[in-house]
Parts: sequence; structure tokens; C-alpha cells
Amino acid sequence: MAELNTGGDGGKGGKKRAKKQSTRVDMTPLVDLAFLLLTFFVLTSTFSKPKVLRMIFPEKIKDLSKIDQPEVKNGLTILLTENNRVFYYNGALNDKTVLEETDFTKDGLRKILIERNSPLLKELSSLQMELSKIPERDTAAKNKVLNKVNEAQTKASLVVLVKADEKATYANMIDVMDEFLITQIAKYFPIDEGMMPLEKKLVADKLKL
Repeated sequence: MAELNTGGDGGKGGKKRAKKQSTRVDMTPLVDLAFLLLTFFVLTSTFSKPKVLRMIFPEKIKDLSKIDQPEVKNGLTILLTENNRVFYYNGALNDKTVLEETDFTKDGLRKILIERNSPLLKELSSLQMELSKIPERDTAAKNKVLNKVNEAQTKASLVVLVKADEKATYANMIDVMDEFLITQIAKYFPIDEGMMPLEKKLVADKLKL
């Protein structure tokens, strides 16, 4: 609130002088308004979630030679090595395992992941279409569809393992993770211990060719 303070209108000798006015602005209501606006924006705004790359590492094993490869019904193992070369094999590791080579192009590793992950991709595409038809304000229906998405990802059968030897680069690992995000792989696990002895032998044989 603004206040006007006026002085007396008399002067010496009875002469009239111009009235002197002083203005004092009360800032209290403005400060209250600022706090109200700040509170409003804090309560109505949505905090952005940090974009992180989800990585799950299994428990470390000291002696890999004494560990048997578990049976994998729908598994894919990716092996990274020198000179940006990438190999892969399907299923469990054994003496009959056939190692194949690919690359980081869209017709290489990405195509393989899309083909192997096609059941989940089809389901997610259907749910995305369903989500796009829901009105913006119908949050209950949206949450219901999002729960279906989470359930579909949890039930995904494809499991992808990523292993690298000492000659592989971090850039190759990041490239593989990017492909997982693009192809919406739900279950992938980087193996911190590296390759099994048999895997190293298979890679070495391929590198000699």
C-alpha cells in the first residue's frame, strides 16, 4: 500500500507554501504475492527425471573355469573384442556353440536384436497405439496402459548378455547399450568378469580367419 504524507500548509508570515508530499511504498503485499506464486509453481511443476542408462551387473565370480554356463532357453550373448569387432551366439555355451560375427550398423547388430525381440516390440507397439487414443486428462487409463507396458517388459523372454575382453573399448560397450535402448531390449546384463575360457577360444579362432 502506498501512503502519502503531507506537511503543514502554513509558513512564516502567513504565506502559503506548496505542500511537500512524501511517498512510502509498503512492499509487504508484493512479497506475499511472490511467495504465493513461488509456492504455486513448485506444487504444479514436474521435476525432470535424470536420464540414466540402466545397467545390471551379476555377482562377481573369482574362478570362471569352475562355473558351468546355466541353461538359457531364449538367450543371446554378445562378445566384444579388438578392432571394433563384435561376435554373438544363441543359447547356452557348449562345445557345439557356433559363433557368428556382425557389426554395429543398422543391418548388423540392430537387425539381429529386432528379430529376436520381435514379440515384445509388437506388444509394445500395440500398447503405444492404445495409449495414443486415450484423452490427455484421463490419467487413470494412461496408468493402466503403462502398467501393461511394465508387465510386458517384465515377462519378456529374451535375455541378452554382453561380455568384453581386455582389448575391447568403452565406445563399443556404449554402442551396444544404445542398440538395446533403440530395440527396447528389456533384459540385458553386462558381465563384469569378461569372457569364459571357451568364449575366448572361439573368438581367437574367428580372429585368425
